[in-house]
Amino acid sequence: MKNIVVLGSTGSIGVQTLDVIDRLPGRFRVIGLAARGNTSLLAEQCLKYSPDYVSVGTPEAQAELRGKLRNWDGRILNGLDGMCQLASLPEAETIVVAVAGAVGIRPTHAAIEAGKDVALATKEALVAAGEHTMRLARESGSRILPIDSEHSAIFQSLQGAPQGSVERIFLTASGGPFRNTPKEELSKVTPEQALKHPTWNMGGLVTINSSTLFNKGLEIIEAKWLFDMPTENIEVVVHPQSIIHSAVRFRDGSVIAQLGLPDMRLPIQYALVYPERQNTELPRLDLALAGSLTFETPDEDKFPALRLARRAVDAGGTLPAVMNAANEVAVARFLNREIAYTDIMKIVEKTMNDHKIVISTYDNVLQADAWARAHANSSS
Repeated sequence: MKNIVVLGSTGSIGVQTLDVIDRLPGRFRVIGLAARGNTSLLAEQCLKYSPDYVSVGTPEAQAELRGKLRNWDGRILNGLDGMCQLASLPEAETIVVAVAGAVGIRPTHAAIEAGKDVALATKEALVAAGEHTMRLARESGSRILPIDSEHSAIFQSLQGAPQGSVERIFLTASGGPFRNTPKEELSKVTPEQALKHPTWNMGGLVTINSSTLFNKGLEIIEAKWLFDMPTENIEVVVHPQSIIHSAVRFRDGSVIAQLGLPDMRLPIQYALVYPERQNTELPRLDLALAGSLTFETPDEDKFPALRLARRAVDAGGTLPAVMNAANEVAVARFLNREIAYTDIMKIVEKTMNDHKIVISTYDNVLQADAWARAHANSSS
């Protein structure tokens, strides 16, 4: 039985991770859970899984959770230090990092420095601090197992591949709800329209990022660090059916892809039991029912996020962190109806243009993240 910690247990990935664990009885013992402020769901999870430790975002949430768990004898921590303590528990073997935002970087690094296997869903650890994160992993021998469906697909496609045999990585994108919408009509898009994803069921930020293709920009950066691949060898391909989750082309011209239904539990499960394959009765892909699979080149004039992401990672330093933070603020402003849909990328680009890049240390990344959020919040 493997001891596991889930950071971000009340979010979408965290809840699905626990569902996968439920489908694998006897394989895992949940010894730690962390969430920001959803104390009601966290209390339910504590009573169900009986972890030794739990952490919440603030002292106020800590007191609230303690009030809900009067007869529970586990230890309740709070804040970033609490998450880092869970991430580096001596008895823990796998740490699932599914924390939203730059706050997830430090616990990711704590888990890596402690030599844990890290099932990683927190993009910022690679987008904002990829070079540092991968260097720590090499030094500690920690395995980073991607949870994102695209990077899991690449990871699976690379199993058994000789070093240096990869020629190109293909990141597939659904194209979002505005794939066929003329560029001149995008300024009229409403939050309700942007939140209607054609194939995936995701949270607000991720769904908007999918509609702007910003999520693919982030995934280019993640793929660069995870698979040590130059950005010019990473290509985004629009695949509306979301059946092929990504693919790899090798030097002999062969292409290997991973296919499956759009269900995040499959890549989560692979990260948890790697390199095994387990039957947990998840829905199966029927190729005959899937029908035709189509592919398109993305319109980078209509969706400038891909260009901005390549610029950020090629420039390096703190620019990727600034790009990511500015986008989060701009998306929130769009959902609050403060700005137009097309203003999201305009604000991201303006924030990037106004930023003075410095080297990507942990402190510099956090400072750049805070600066970008303030700048994007005041931009029009």
